[in-house]
Amino acid sequence: MKNTILLILAVVFMANYAIAQGSDDERRQFHIGLKAGANLANVYDTKGEEFNADAKLGFAGGVFFSIPIGSVLGIQPELLYSQKGFKATGRLLGNTYGLTRTSNFIDVPLLIAIKPIRYVTVLVGPQFSYLLQQKDVFNTENSNIEQIQEFENDNIRKNILGVIAGLDVNVNHLVIGARAGWDLSTNHGDGTSSTPRYKNAWIQATLGYRIF
Repeated sequence: MKNTILLILAVVFMANYAIAQGSDDERRQFHIGLKAGANLANVYDTKGEEFNADAKLGFAGGVFFSIPIGSVLGIQPELLYSQKGFKATGRLLGNTYGLTRTSNFIDVPLLIAIKPIRYVTVLVGPQFSYLLQQKDVFNTENSNIEQIQEFENDNIRKNILGVIAGLDVNVNHLVIGARAGWDLSTNHGDGTSSTPRYKNAWIQATLGYRIF
């Protein structure tokens, strides 16, 4: 079975290579496109008293650039507006709370693009994120003014480094994208705050259009 799968992959690769040699290979072309979709975000590496988080849905969209280095390798920088966050329960200052956090970021992935066949691009690389705005909504009766002020006065990190991995499926001008991302640094600027510490994690699905 393993040898059969390898043979099929080899045939597909050779077929795409032959097609590319007989026509304009899109993998060698520079592209600019727009994309939009959604993040399903949550947090990991959490530190907080009885802090439990669930995933939250948010918008993701922006522009991408496909810069070829030959037909198999390239670079794909992107500039995205990206909503992350979570829904959580926990304890702070001796009281329980419920919290929905929405974090709006400018994300700049700098991705290495590996193009084994004409219609598929594998992507991996670092991402630099800048926090534009953070909105917290307390949604339980147990929350109080002191808790809210504690969250509002938190020392939040604005610049965050992460890593991205995923793939694009390219069909003419359309690009179907799937990504998974993880922050490498926590949300706290100095690590001294009493509110929960965490790192963002998310999966992303987008539909893009190559302008040219």
